[in-house]
Amino acid sequence: MPLQPQPGQPGQPGGGGKFNAQLAIIVAAVVAIALIIGGGVWYSSSKDDGKKDDTANSSGGTGGTDDGNGGTSPGGKEKAPADPASKVLFQIPAPEVKNDSSVVVSGSWLTDKAYVKSGIAEINGYDRDKGSKLWTIPLSGPVCQAGRQVTDDGLTAILYQPAMPTKAEPSHGCSQVALLDLDAGKKLWTKTAKTGDQLISFDNVTISGDTVAVGSTSGGAAFDVSGKLLWSPKPSDSCYDAGYGGGEKLVAVRKCGSYEQRQLHIQTIDPKSGKVISEYQMAEGIEYASIVSTNPLVVAADVGDSAGDGSGISDFFSIDNKTGKLRTRIAAPGKQYAARCEGVSRVESCSQLAVGNDRLYIPTEEHDGEGEYSQTNEIVSFDLATGKQTGQRADAGDGYTISPLRMDGGNLIAYKRPPYDKGGQIVSLDGGDLKQTKLLENPATEAVRDVEARMSPDYSELLFADGHLFMSRVFASKPSGSATEKEYLAVGFGTS
Repeated sequence: MPLQPQPGQPGQPGGGGKFNAQLAIIVAAVVAIALIIGGGVWYSSSKDDGKKDDTANSSGGTGGTDDGNGGTSPGGKEKAPADPASKVLFQIPAPEVKNDSSVVVSGSWLTDKAYVKSGIAEINGYDRDKGSKLWTIPLSGPVCQAGRQVTDDGLTAILYQPAMPTKAEPSHGCSQVALLDLDAGKKLWTKTAKTGDQLISFDNVTISGDTVAVGSTSGGAAFDVSGKLLWSPKPSDSCYDAGYGGGEKLVAVRKCGSYEQRQLHIQTIDPKSGKVISEYQMAEGIEYASIVSTNPLVVAADVGDSAGDGSGISDFFSIDNKTGKLRTRIAAPGKQYAARCEGVSRVESCSQLAVGNDRLYIPTEEHDGEGEYSQTNEIVSFDLATGKQTGQRADAGDGYTISPLRMDGGNLIAYKRPPYDKGGQIVSLDGGDLKQTKLLENPATEAVRDVEARMSPDYSELLFADGHLFMSRVFASKPSGSATEKEYLAVGFGTS
């Protein structure tokens, strides 16, 4: 059974947000080498100062119950351990890349038994405490996109290529749609869809209830969990489903009109029939939109390309998914806020934000802290009914940068990226006042810090549950000729 909604995939590549000044040189180097992860982690240095060990679809937006209770909903499942100090549980070596290209390895999920991570042309399940491989699902080609949603039955969906890339043909298109059983470690089926006689190369995938939905510039298609085709693009269509948001509801981003006069329709649809339940028409000229949450329905867009920082967000739209009426619009200038969405092709790919308690939680951009050269930021919340800030505020602390990961009941789980001499933290923020409770703190040894610094939520996938934090890459690349340090696909931390 899945433990919580999985995070959205981080921006790949680029996106907004300023990096901590203390890490800027490291991060710039990492980006320049296509996110090659280096640095050793030693089990012997997994704890600091002899401290005792003691003990939920990339960090991303997640839907929450539209209870409108102002943050008074029950707390979550995550509880503070007697000692939040973590240790390194395991490291997964980076897969070998045989040519000079980068290979997508995005996709990570948590069940009550396994940490599941994409490799090169395979999906692997690992023991959450030991890192030992439990099972492998082989694929004919690399993963293109991984669904962030997981059903109560442990099902999720992916897109992958039909063959491995070659120098002559670096991409074979993302035509393969697969349904995975994460509990059993099995691929249940692989399907394709056509427009005319041509296979469709899809851009995004999600799951809602018993429906797997995929979108593209050629239109959208859907299958039920048995593999039956529910709908596919028609040659006569004048509009097309660019993508879908899943989870509690199924929401389509439908595009109409020419590039110069684009019209986006945000449609809550019946996942079994595709019938439109409600629709909100966005202002003409908005080219891309991202689904942040389907229930309550929240959409992000860069209106008039005004974000200015590559984040893909200038405004959020809170929409009634029953009537299609706009509840409120929230301005979130890119220079002030650090959430990010990649709505160009991955409609459901938002990170560093969360939705719950009928509120939107987003981080501010970094600003000067109290110490010399230090940076810090905050998480603030907006009311999805009024569009106004609630007055809630969670300070990262001097030298730290805080960003939302997901909701945990009425509480918010957040990651605090550390200053150069500390380990990162996972905190739970109370839904009523955003009071922080530390759930986990990573070792501050140099070797551990080196790896953690290269797995920032800006360009990595982070999952947390039950005192376990997993950080992983979204690309695998051939090491540079000068690289001497061991590279890792993922690293797991845990409290005892």
